Amino acid sequence: MEINRPIDVLLGMGGNQGPVVRTFVRALDELTEAGVFRVRRISSLYETRAVGPEQPSFLNAAVWGETTRSAAALLSELKRLERAFGRQSGGLRWGPRPLDIDILLYGGEVIESERLIVPHPRMAERGFVLEPLCEIAPALEHPVLNQTVAELCGRWRRSSEALTSWVRRVEEGQSWYSSRD
Repeated sequence: MEINRPIDVLLGMGGNQGPVVRTFVRALDELTEAGVFRVRRISSLYETRAVGPEQPSFLNAAVWGETTRSAAALLSELKRLERAFGRQSGGLRWGPRPLDIDILLYGGEVIESERLIVPHPRMAERGFVLEPLCEIAPALEHPVLNQTVAELCGRWRRSSEALTSWVRRVEEGQSWYSSRD
């Protein structure tokens, strides 16, 4: 479903199977070409230790863009893309995957439905979400916690979770996306 005006959306991307960077680029290109999403800013790439079962580390990025689709319609399109790039539905929770795209923030809206919760319910606890997000949108305020992304990231960096996990930048800026041609 289309809406009347563009809405700012922040997406989190992750993957740890196959050519992850190429998958990210192709997924964003498909969203753009279909008129579903217009990219405005892209974070650096971050390598992170996987959450959940033993598996290879993930690459993660955050993308700030806009859409004229409803949150539900955008989610449907993102799930379709995940399947198109090889993600198995009903797989192991937090298991390996070629592509994972989450809606982190959708405008300043708070959405709770059976299929979608926005803001993403665990974004404030996860360095692999906060570090790339802080790079591109540090002043953006979480509509439930009433803290900026920079404040949430600072809190995470001081937490015990930050001591036991790792998040490291592996490619500076959005060069991984802009060099796709």
